[in-house]
Amino acid sequence: MKRGSGRLAAVLVAGLGVAGLVDGPTSAAGRPQTAAPGALEQERARHAETSSRATAVRDWSLIAQNTIVAVAKKFPGEAAVHMGIVHATIYDVVVAIEGGYRPYAIRPAVPPNTSVEAAVATAAHRVLAERFPDQRASLDELYDAYLDGIPEGEAKTNGTLVGEDVADAMLLLRANDGLDSIVPYVQRPSGPGVYEPTAPAAPLGTRMPGVRPLTLDDASQFRPGGPPSLRSAEYTRDFNEVKYLGRIDSGVRSAGQTAVALFWTDHDIAQWNRNLLRLAGARRLNAIETARMLAMAHVAGGDAMIACFDAKYHYLSWRPVHAITRADTDGNHRTAADLMWQPLLATPNHPEYPSAHACHSTAVAEALESFFSPGRFRFSLDSLVTGETRYYSKVGDVVAEVNNARVWAGFHFRYSQEDGTRLGRRVARFVVRNFFQPLD
Repeated sequence: MKRGSGRLAAVLVAGLGVAGLVDGPTSAAGRPQTAAPGALEQERARHAETSSRATAVRDWSLIAQNTIVAVAKKFPGEAAVHMGIVHATIYDVVVAIEGGYRPYAIRPAVPPNTSVEAAVATAAHRVLAERFPDQRASLDELYDAYLDGIPEGEAKTNGTLVGEDVADAMLLLRANDGLDSIVPYVQRPSGPGVYEPTAPAAPLGTRMPGVRPLTLDDASQFRPGGPPSLRSAEYTRDFNEVKYLGRIDSGVRSAGQTAVALFWTDHDIAQWNRNLLRLAGARRLNAIETARMLAMAHVAGGDAMIACFDAKYHYLSWRPVHAITRADTDGNHRTAADLMWQPLLATPNHPEYPSAHACHSTAVAEALESFFSPGRFRFSLDSLVTGETRYYSKVGDVVAEVNNARVWAGFHFRYSQEDGTRLGRRVARFVVRNFFQPLD
């Protein structure tokens, strides 16, 4: 597909990151080795059309990522929900035209000759422009450039109309969903175990518990049981682990552990999305496969974040930076205060329990495993923080690495990672069991 303006091409290329994907067999059928010239040309034309449709999905996913993360600078909790909304919209557009799967929410009327590319671009643009009105001018420019690359005709006209219908229905569905609410932070009385902000600014994500979920019945549907008692053996074990491995000048954290901790301090929504896009391209997923994979991952990730922040602001549990410097107040004689303790990097400014990265990354990984079917498949992830690419043979390895990384960074206790993982897994399994399934 023609890209239109150089500005559009620059945005798309800039968002792809620095590494390639290593994967297994592709989902596309191999081209016949022997065929009549006419059949070969037909095959090439079909392949080009399929590639163009899948490219449109990837392009507008990347534009969404740029809009939400790079320009609007939404922190990961809210960014995940916005990405879920956009990708559910794209999925419903592609499903409406190509069929085969249950829609997420919207069933528009679709004429026979309808351009997937025009519909995807129109739907994604409309949702992004309405939800990020301060970026409307630049989004309009990108959209106009994109449409310039689509041949004029009935298919393009029908595609824009279908895209508008799906976008308008999604915007109506998500109206007053809480993502624009103003929820002031109210500090609980200070004391052992009680969260206090770790930065001068107000804590992030205070509106998240009130955001309407994308699929869950309620934000508290899978709320975990809470952190352990400050006097428990579990708390003592995890306190001492993060105290020694997570401090900025740790003498026991290895160089490899430090590298892993830094790797996962990239913005996790952008980190996951750009690597999912590369995975889709490397596996040659068609339009519906790409839209479905991205929707499953981002909708599960968005609801996992909503559920996670519901728990965070329900329990309001303190971060290691306060737990360790104030350990003389926790009533546990097996923990010792260190007034000089600091984490490897600045602690995220929201409550500790459970870990948002564990909630989100587990949900995405679980959705991926469901999409590709349980088992081993090779893939890779890069980090713009370290410039490194890490390789995995199964999604469980990613979850374990994230859990280690947040402890080694000094951000979380081990129990917060484990409970966040359980929450993310439960959310993802709910999502893939009830949404994005084949019609049969």
